[in-house]
Amino acid sequence: VYKSQRFRAGKGKMRNRRRIQRRGPLIVYGADKGIRKAFRNIPGVDLMNINKLNLLKLAPGGHVGRFIIWTKSAFEKLDAIYGTWRKESKCKAGYNLPSPKMANTDLTRLLKSDEIRKVLRAP
Repeated sequence: VYKSQRFRAGKGKMRNRRRIQRRGPLIVYGADKGIRKAFRNIPGVDLMNINKLNLLKLAPGGHVGRFIIWTKSAFEKLDAIYGTWRKESKCKAGYNLPSPKMANTDLTRLLKSDEIRKVLRAP
């Protein structure tokens, strides 16, 4: 993360936003057993509680693919917060995970199938 530190392009330098650097890993924890104190001095490493998930920290700049380290306690709490496809959430009233609308998501294979081609190009 240190090597990615560089000067910002444009007029942001004059507005006290001189240096920028890449984002490092994100650690998502459920129970804080000294994990915040352990990682708070490492540059680029961000910490987040599972109860306060923030989309801008999970995918900064709208780009999905940040390196996220999930602790065991955070991973076990996911079902209680968001529920599953079969069980409701315990924290959010009446919330279920959205079910997928398509059983087969391979759209190119579906469009090339004989059944759909007959309907689309019917004489």
